[in-house]
Amino acid sequence: MGEPVSSQMSPYIVEKEEGDTIVWCACGLSKNQPFCDGAHAAQKTGITPIVFKSEKSGKLALCGCRQSDNKPYCDGSHARV
Repeated sequence: MGEPVSSQMSPYIVEKEEGDTIVWCACGLSKNQPFCDGAHAAQKTGITPIVFKSEKSGKLALCGCRQSDNKPYCDGSHARV
């Protein structure tokens, strides 16, 4: 299995509605960050995206460095990487 790649050293702030399905790129290779575009399969990383539903409407801070202990959410790990 490959290691995830940091796509940016700060969170992605996205606006979502309650109940929206989100497919977060866990490998860092997607061209549609922070969302999965299937790059993990094409590159055979062995890393799969995290699929979840937004629990409320509003802004979400999604991890860009791929080091968060609370994936897919940013926990500030980018400040320590």
